[in-house]
Amino acid sequence: MTLNDQEIEHLFRGSATPPSKQLPGEPPFTTRPELTGTFGMVASTHWFGTAAGMSVLEKGGNAFDAAIATALTLQVVEPSMAGPAGDAPIILCDGKTQKVSVICGQGVAPGKATAGAYRDLGLDIVPGAGLLPLVVPGAFDAFMLLLRDWGTMRVRDVLEPAIGHARNGYPIAARVVATIDALKELFVEHWPSSAAVYCPGGNVPKPNQLFSNPVLADTFERILREAESVGGDREKQIEAARDAFYRGFVAETIDRFCRDKAFLDTSGRPHAGFLAGDDLARWSASIEAPLSLEYGDYTVFKCGPWSQGPVFLQQLALLRGFDLDTMDSNGADFVHHVAESTKLAFADREKFYGDPNFVDVPMDTLLSESYNAARRTLIGQSASDAIRPGSISGYGGPVVYGLPDGRRLSVRDDGSLVAASQSDPAVSIATGDTVHLDVADRHGNMVSITPSGGWLRSSPTIPELGFALSNRGQIFTLEEGTPGGIKPGKRPRTTLSPGFACRDGKPYMAFGTPGADRQDQWALQFFLRHVHHGQNLQQAADAPTFNTSHFPDSFYPKRAALRSLTVEGRFAKSTISELRDRGHDVSVGDDWSQGRMCAVARDGNLLKAASTARNTQGYAFGR
Repeated sequence: MTLNDQEIEHLFRGSATPPSKQLPGEPPFTTRPELTGTFGMVASTHWFGTAAGMSVLEKGGNAFDAAIATALTLQVVEPSMAGPAGDAPIILCDGKTQKVSVICGQGVAPGKATAGAYRDLGLDIVPGAGLLPLVVPGAFDAFMLLLRDWGTMRVRDVLEPAIGHARNGYPIAARVVATIDALKELFVEHWPSSAAVYCPGGNVPKPNQLFSNPVLADTFERILREAESVGGDREKQIEAARDAFYRGFVAETIDRFCRDKAFLDTSGRPHAGFLAGDDLARWSASIEAPLSLEYGDYTVFKCGPWSQGPVFLQQLALLRGFDLDTMDSNGADFVHHVAESTKLAFADREKFYGDPNFVDVPMDTLLSESYNAARRTLIGQSASDAIRPGSISGYGGPVVYGLPDGRRLSVRDDGSLVAASQSDPAVSIATGDTVHLDVADRHGNMVSITPSGGWLRSSPTIPELGFALSNRGQIFTLEEGTPGGIKPGKRPRTTLSPGFACRDGKPYMAFGTPGADRQDQWALQFFLRHVHHGQNLQQAADAPTFNTSHFPDSFYPKRAALRSLTVEGRFAKSTISELRDRGHDVSVGDDWSQGRMCAVARDGNLLKAASTARNTQGYAFGR
């Protein structure tokens, strides 16, 4: 092999510019290496979370202990993405049994939250922020359940990293600062308890400024004291921590705050909330079986239809009828077929998905080959311009969505449209984002968690606790007959979607990304490029991504952008041009603007990990 001058300089001077030719055995250039090791791997959306998880592994904890420490830390250092009173669906694989299980960390609607109660307030849609969209906090109980049944450590071990960051401070990220700056006026004028934490004296923190939340540290420390007050038994301490949150001082404080206060929300008026202490006392996280789909050599697992996770499986069921192996993974044909499959799967999400404790969701049919063979014929060479859910006799409801011009449309089962007026939001309060983490250990344990909710912009901060509550209830509809219609004790159909896959019948990979409705689009592209195009975890995480909003947004005000397709700027101009020729309404974003993909894998005796470089916060680490 002959090297040119540039390549020689790269080899001997460590040039930051990759060589134009790959050396033998050297993988294609990525922003970071795919990590390999044998001891343990942690990948998350912030290096502090990854460090917390790795420290627990080094102290002898297993993957589940490490995941909880990571998640709790992320709730502190990424407060615009997740909070202690948020939500956290979990998929895990027990190394001893190799059984895959789901822990539902998605809280439910309060007992007073009926469609009639909202309509009595003059509302035809659940507000996107404030006290009215609140649901029971689900994350903390899910973490404690995971710790009790699969972990090995004590409450102190998993809480201490989060307490340290909340008490001693951490350099606050520029993205969090930008969120606070955008919300400064709302906080100062209408949500003073949030202003007290995030912009005291009206001053927005500067990027990398040391930022602390001592009230939150006090809350965690009180939970810890009450846990340890019952003695040295690990399980008793975990149960005492659960009680402190859901039946003790945390629940009592939440009850008073929601009952006695009224705050401005996206309706343009101040409202108190429906959430009460009794709602927390009646609820607990649950363990259930995942949904799965066979895809070639892989079995892919997702949470049930109380999440959007099954759309990942539906997209796979549609795409296995196309020859993806021969498609350029950055070409127009690949992007088109994936995007059109996404449109069909997400249309079904709106029509059929809901909490299966309340709604009969025909998942067997939705994942069947006969159903998907028929749906697959709808994918042509041009972009579809309509929302097209499937038809299954006796199941589903109308699909209701808004358009940018303010009209509200309802797609009936016969495909007809009904229009109704819809006003613009009185107050615009942007939704939050999400965090993600994956952990694998040397014992064969693997876990994927997508914590979210309780964002600093979801609802006012509770001054005695130092955190906000989850506004996931905005996903509910107020329309009668829709699977996503609100009812007391019902789970909103969350967007949160951790993933897991077996390969050749053996536990293989835990993966996921933040991104609301885009989670099961970006994660799908990662998975397809890994499976069909031989990209390693880091290459697939770094690959350029795209997404469509050709379906009702899960979040207020539930708009749909028909034919939309947003692509990262790294796609070739020729690809973008061809996609436009096919009828897609293409918007070109920044080069590294979509998704925060994380993954860990077990490949024989090796553990592997990757985390995207997007937004310069996510990191994987291991040895």
